Amino acid sequence: MFEQFSRGYYLGRLYVEPGQGEVATMCQTQHERVNRQLYADGEGIERTDLPLVMKVGTNHFPVHGDESVPADTLAVPEDALDGHLRNPPSLEEVLLAKADRAAQLLRLTDGPAGI
Repeated sequence: MFEQFSRGYYLGRLYVEPGQGEVATMCQTQHERVNRQLYADGEGIERTDLPLVMKVGTNHFPVHGDESVPADTLAVPEDALDGHLRNPPSLEEVLLAKADRAAQLLRLTDGPAGI
C-alpha cells in the first residue's frame, strides 16, 4: 500500500473523498495493518489504534481507523481538502509520515486531534 519515498515519508495511492466526520478516517483493517507494519517497533505489546499522519496536497492530518470506510479509501473532512479534489472519490498520491515524523507532528499539535 505504501512504499519508501523519503527520509520522513512513505508514498501511497488512495481514493480520497470528503468524509462525514471531523477527523480523517480509513478502513479499520488497513489502518491497523499499516500501523503494525510501519509504526510498530516489534517490542512488547504495541497499540495499532494510534493515528497515522498523512499528507494530501499541502495539509497534514491524523488518520483514524473506521469500519465504515471502504478499503483503499481515505475520507477527509471537507475543510481539510481546501478544494483539492475535483471529482471525488479521486485516486491521489498520499504521503504517510514515518513513525518519528508522525510523532513530531502530533507533538506540535498537542495530540492526535489535528495537525
